[in-house]
Parts: sequence; structure tokens; C-alpha cells
Amino acid sequence: MNEPQHATTRPTPGPTGAVPRRLFLRGAAAAGTAVALGGGVARAEGGAATAATASAPGGFPEYRYLTTLLTPSQLDYDPTGEIIFPCIRGTAGRLSGALGRYYLYYAPHDAPGGICLAHGDSLEGPFTEHPGNPIVSRSWEPHYSVSHVSSPHVMWNADVGEMWLYFHGENGTTRLARSSDGIAFDYDGVVLDTSMLPSGTTETSYARVFPHDLPDRGARYVMVFMVNNASDHRDIGWGWSPDGRRWTFDQQPLIRHSDVGAVNLSGPHLLTRNGSAFVVYHTDRGSGGNILITEVGGDFSRRDHLGVFHHSLDTAPDNGRSASPSFGTDGGVPYMVYEAGDRLGGVIAVARAD
Repeated sequence: MNEPQHATTRPTPGPTGAVPRRLFLRGAAAAGTAVALGGGVARAEGGAATAATASAPGGFPEYRYLTTLLTPSQLDYDPTGEIIFPCIRGTAGRLSGALGRYYLYYAPHDAPGGICLAHGDSLEGPFTEHPGNPIVSRSWEPHYSVSHVSSPHVMWNADVGEMWLYFHGENGTTRLARSSDGIAFDYDGVVLDTSMLPSGTTETSYARVFPHDLPDRGARYVMVFMVNNASDHRDIGWGWSPDGRRWTFDQQPLIRHSDVGAVNLSGPHLLTRNGSAFVVYHTDRGSGGNILITEVGGDFSRRDHLGVFHHSLDTAPDNGRSASPSFGTDGGVPYMVYEAGDRLGGVIAVARAD
């Protein structure tokens, strides 16, 4: 695989003209449920959930819908009326002069897409839309010009003190950009495309990357992503890297749709607990629309399919589909931020552990 090239060109900023109004996107949390902001460390990571009663498979807590954080119709940057793939990251102790204790990244999927940001001081909301959205657009000369960019996953890279953004555009290419403030990004390069997987692969997208040591592979980072081929059944793929930039990819799926009786799988996320690693991911609505969990072990050698990690609500906002989870804790309380509702017709919601 070719080494990604560094560059310092900034992406094209958001829409030109007047600065858009900044909306406070407030949820409907009941009185008395807000997390105390003083004294606790703001975290939003891919690790184990703690300080809650374990009731989901793997010893994880059960998450229950709390409120809606982002609704497309309330956003200034709303080119397509839909948003997907939230990624929540804590800024405390990481970013100087951050706009809030949490950065929430998201994007429309359909063209033109665009990587977007909202900020807030609680995982329960409210979140304020960044006025410069999209912070990364579908055209970033001289690096690429594509129909859309989407599925932002931001990883705090403690080795270099930067936020690393992985995103797709087109659906067969995953790219990396880097930032010291979580807002202005420098383009780094392509980290995954269909040519790196077996012939006939048509999609490699919705990637998330996590620090995770695999000494036998000389790796310190793991990527999980959605992969599709001519069969048009989406599976979960994976790869490993020494530095988050140079990747090796397993040529076979980590989790096949047929393994769990689904038509399509997507939106994977890595969780760890008690020395083991787990991948959570969602199914298509016709296959249940739930978030499932598979234990892969600390070295990714296991394939224990444990069932439903999170049941979608039949009622709003899920309407039979929960997808693309991202996890964080505040004051020891675990939260899950996720897509709620129909594909390309939902909202960004948050659930809290019991």
C-alpha cells in the first residue's frame, strides 16, 4: 500500500455569503436528568462502558433513549434534509480554547454531503451548530473532487496531540485528515479503497479507527468498516496499523451478514471490556434494525455472535432502526449517540445507560 501524502491545504469553507444563524439544538430531557458538569472529566471514547447495571450481552449496560440532539430541519447547513453517522469526542485536556466540552461530528450522506460539527457542554445537549459547516467539503483541491463526503469518525491521537478525521468519498474510498483544534483540518491521504480488498469489492466506507494494541501484528490501531461487493450484501471488514496511516486489511470479512441472519450490516464500533474486544454494528431495518454485538477477543481471533446489544424503539425517534453508535461517558455515566430512524430520514439521538 502506498504511503499517504501529507498536505497543508485547507478545505473549501462552508457556504459563502452571510454567516448562518447559530441554533441551540435542545433536547427534551426531563428535569433532573442532566449530568453534573463540575468535577468530572469529559470523555467520549470507544472503550468500555462503566458505572451502570450490566444487562446487554458482554456485560455492557443497557442504553435507553433519552432525547434527540440534532434534527436536519433545524440546521442551517441542510442540503439534503438528512444526516447520518454521529461521532462524539471530548475536548477537555485535549484542545485549547475548545468551543465546548464535546464536539459532535456528523454529515449528510447524499450529494454534496459535507463533514459537519456541533459543540456542547453535556452529552444530553444542547448542541450548537458550527457556523462554518461543512468544515470539510466534497471538493478539496488539489486532493480530490467527488460527489459527496460523509461518515466522519474522529479519533484523538494522543501520540501526536491531534484529532484525526476518517471519512469517505466516494463510497469506495476512506480518507484521513488531521487537526490540532478539531475544526480546521489538513489533508493527509487515502487510507482505504476497494483496490486493497479482493477483486469485485464495490464499497469500503463507514470506517471507525481505535487505539488497540495487536503485538503479534505490530499494530497499535484497528479499523472496522463496511464492505460490499457484487453480491450487494454488506459485511464488516477490519484492518490494523502501526500508526493509523499505513494499513493492512484482512481479505475476509470480520463479520458476515449471513453469520447473524441479516441482509446488510454497517456502522461498526469497537468496544473493550475485561481484556476482550467487541464489535457492535447495526442491521438493515428489514433484518430487525437493531444494534448487534460480536466478541472478537483482544487479538481479534474470536467470532462469538452475542445477539442484540441495543433494541431499536418501534416508536419515534427510532421507528424500528437504531444505527451507527458512538459512545462516551460524563461523570461516570455512559451514553450512546446514534442515528435514529429510517436510512436517510432520521435524526441524531442520545441514549443513556440505566
